[in-house]
Amino acid sequence: METFQVQYDRYRAAVEEALQSLFLRNKPYGRLQEAMRYSLLAGGKRVRPVMTLAFCEALGGEARRALPLGVALECVHTYSLIHDDLPCMDDDDLRRGRPTCHKVYGETMAVLAGDALQAEAFRLISHAPGLSAEQRSEAVHTLASACGGDGMVAGQVLDMDGLAHDEASLRDLCLRKTGALLAAGAYLGCIAAGASPEVRQQAAEYARHIGLAFQIRDDMLDVIADQDEFGKPVGSDREEGKRTFVDLVGLERCGELVAEETRLAREAVAGFRNKGFLLELADSLADRRK
Repeated sequence: METFQVQYDRYRAAVEEALQSLFLRNKPYGRLQEAMRYSLLAGGKRVRPVMTLAFCEALGGEARRALPLGVALECVHTYSLIHDDLPCMDDDDLRRGRPTCHKVYGETMAVLAGDALQAEAFRLISHAPGLSAEQRSEAVHTLASACGGDGMVAGQVLDMDGLAHDEASLRDLCLRKTGALLAAGAYLGCIAAGASPEVRQQAAEYARHIGLAFQIRDDMLDVIADQDEFGKPVGSDREEGKRTFVDLVGLERCGELVAEETRLAREAVAGFRNKGFLLELADSLADRRK
């Protein structure tokens, strides 16, 4: 039986190999593809596509069928990071320990790279092998809902406009900006496995709690992390005047909230036969240092 780390590394390697194969065409506009690949291949935990593959296998499906969906999700996530770092947004110079896309390729090319990655994500789903037309349609709907005007983008608006003033509104922001794509990762894995609507809802519930725990832990790391290990400037949220969970409830309570949300995530998949990896994934994200 695989250990958690071996299984995680297997999923992550499959995702990395698939990502490496993208956007290699030699075109007059090759600098666009270079910018796309610069951010797409910058590393990271690949939590979202890993979750897609993990849920598919946990529910009896084949990970290879879920792979195009996980890769599409990672393209959308990368586009969101490129745009999030722009001067008109968070104006960050570093991402994953190296200069952000707009610092290397300029603001205009960074915007276009993000735009292209979002569009390419849906192309990947539309041609995903081994899935029925209905599954592809469900996957498109799932990802579009997660990253659209009521999902991730809505969360970014709440963030940029400073509309989160208390714990309830901050939770809503996080569930949209961070949780929506994580929930999509779980849901996409269920679609690839042909899971029932009830199981899909349980998976999404798991991911929503993971997403909230993830963001609260991120707020904590923005205060306590080692910058070299964290891969981006520590304290940037406070400098930008953003309200975080640390501001609202303090570090100690944040730790308690991470533990509580992790427990709820574990409970959401308690009835799954092959839940071991998902339980360990929840625990590993709660304790992460970067």
